[in-house]
Amino acid sequence: MLSLCAPAGVWALTGDAARGERVHDLCLGCHGTEVYVPPKREVTLMATLRREVERWNKSMSPRLTEQQVADLVAYLNAAFYRFPP
Repeated sequence: MLSLCAPAGVWALTGDAARGERVHDLCLGCHGTEVYVPPKREVTLMATLRREVERWNKSMSPRLTEQQVADLVAYLNAAFYRFPP
């Protein structure tokens, strides 16, 4: 789903945490959930969370779609980070 609240010329995808939880299973092949909580947690902002998911997506084969990235970010935020929207 596309967000109509994005700045002019930019469409932001809305993530679905339930779908993101299923996408997250792919991440667990390389690491567990310990990287999301202290003391290993390094992400402190929603923008950083998105950048980190996009960065690690470059190592995936096949890569996640833009929608899957948005879903994964929504799941990680709902389940672990709880950053404000």
